[in-house]
Parts: sequence; structure tokens; C-alpha cells
Amino acid sequence: MSFQNNVQRTTGEMALTTILLFQMGIGTLANVTLFFFNVSPILCGHKQRLPNTILTHKAVANLLVLLSAGIPHKMAAFVLRKPLSSLGCKFVYYVHRVARSTTMCCTCVLSTHQFFILIPERAVWTMLRGRAPKIIDPSCCICWMFSVLMNIYVPVKVTGSQDTGNSSDILGTWFCSSSTLSAGTVILWFVSDAMFIGLMIWSSGSMALFLYRHHQRMQYIHTPNGYRKCSPETRAAHTVLMLVATFVNFYALNSTFVFYVAAFLDFRLWLIETSNILASCFPTFSPFLLILRDSGVPRSRS
Repeated sequence: MSFQNNVQRTTGEMALTTILLFQMGIGTLANVTLFFFNVSPILCGHKQRLPNTILTHKAVANLLVLLSAGIPHKMAAFVLRKPLSSLGCKFVYYVHRVARSTTMCCTCVLSTHQFFILIPERAVWTMLRGRAPKIIDPSCCICWMFSVLMNIYVPVKVTGSQDTGNSSDILGTWFCSSSTLSAGTVILWFVSDAMFIGLMIWSSGSMALFLYRHHQRMQYIHTPNGYRKCSPETRAAHTVLMLVATFVNFYALNSTFVFYVAAFLDFRLWLIETSNILASCFPTFSPFLLILRDSGVPRSRS
């Protein structure tokens, strides 16, 4: 009976590892496509639009999230020679945390930028909209700098792989371990994430309310054949709303698993892998959403 349970457990863990590696493959391809899709205007001698700048940084951050999350699993699943050293663990997990924070920050910048483009013409918003071209590039760079400094504690806390003492948990010895985070670090981490998510929800909620009111007004306007063409700004706003909703949902699910593992010190392999899969879902699927809906459409009215 124990042999059957061990086989089922191993099969389930390998299935989770395969899903994560599949995510890494298709997500890498999608983000590379998104990157070249947004830098191609520069390569062709055209002026790069503001959303393209944000999405270029976002594609790089997504790519780093996927690669850094998949390296330990790829080694455990296919190499099986030597696990990551302590230095390798520190580097991989630091890159992962920095890229994950940058992805969140860039999504927040994109959401607030689209909000300023969509809202009605008002004096204060017009002034901010006019300054957008000078703010976007520094904002993306600040996202990287903020993430680098915010996660500076990661190399200190992360160590190399350790033997769990469970002889049946062969793959479990291949993954990095970490010491318990201090209360101050957890609070700082929570506050920074809450700030970005709060800004995303505020800007997305404001856009959704504006679009709803706009739709209510447009119901009384009759057009030939009853067809009304969706403006580029409205289409871009729909894309950003879908993007933010996708991020918040996957973030909430992943945070639930992370909290459970940290609170109950339950380091079972399937919990860790499920958490990594949830963390990789947004970097995997968001490029497809942006490419298929042509997120290069939104234009700044500056």
C-alpha cells in the first residue's frame, strides 16, 4: 500500500513539475514575442509609444520570473546530478523576487497610465497627461531599482538545498531552503504589495466605472446599422482591466499558498510546486492577452 501511495505521490509531483516546465516554455516564447513586438518600432526607426516602453520592461521581468522559477525544477526533473549551490540558490531566488516585484510595479504603471489616457479632459488630468512622456521611462527604471532594494534581504535568508530527512522525498532535496523572515520584513513586503495592488484596483475600478457610464450614455445614441465602433482607448482600457483582474486573482491564490507554507511550516513538495505554478501563471498568460488584443493600440494624447 505504501508503494502505491509513493508511486501516486511521485506521479503527481512529476505532473506538477511538467506543468511548470510547460509554462516556462510557452511563457518564454510569448514574452520574447511581446518584447520584440514592442521594440520593433525602434528597430524600424519609428518612435516608440509610451505603452510599448512599459510592456518592454514588463516582458523582460516576466521572462526572468519564468526562467528563475523553472531552473530548480528543470534541474530536479532532468539533470539529477548536482543541486544548486548556496550561491546559486541566492542568485536564482533573488532574481525571481526582483522580477516578480517589477512585474507587479510595471502592471501598476500601465494601469495608472491608461487611466490618465481614458479619463475626460480636465485641467489637472491634462497637465499630468502632458507630463506622461517624461515620467514613464523613469517610472519603469524606478520599478527595477525599488525591486532590487526591496528584496535585498533574499540572499541573506536563502540557502542551498538541504536533506529533509525523508528518504522517499528524493526531489525535495533538490530545492533551496530559507530561514524564517522577520516580522519587519514581512510587514514591509506586505505594505509594498498592498500599495501596488491598491493603485491597480483604484485605477481599474475608476476605468470600469467610467466605461460603464459611457456605455449607458451611448445606449441612447443611434448609429447606422446599430453598430458603434470601439475606440482604441476603450479597447486598451478593456485589455488593462482584464490584465489587472488576472494578476489580482493569481496573486491572491499564490499568496494563500505562500501564507499557508510559511505559517504552518508545511514544506511538502506539491505545495511548493503548486505555489510556483500559480506565481508563473500571470507571466505566462498575460503576454498572450496583450498580443492578441494588440495592446500597442493605446496612444498617448500628448
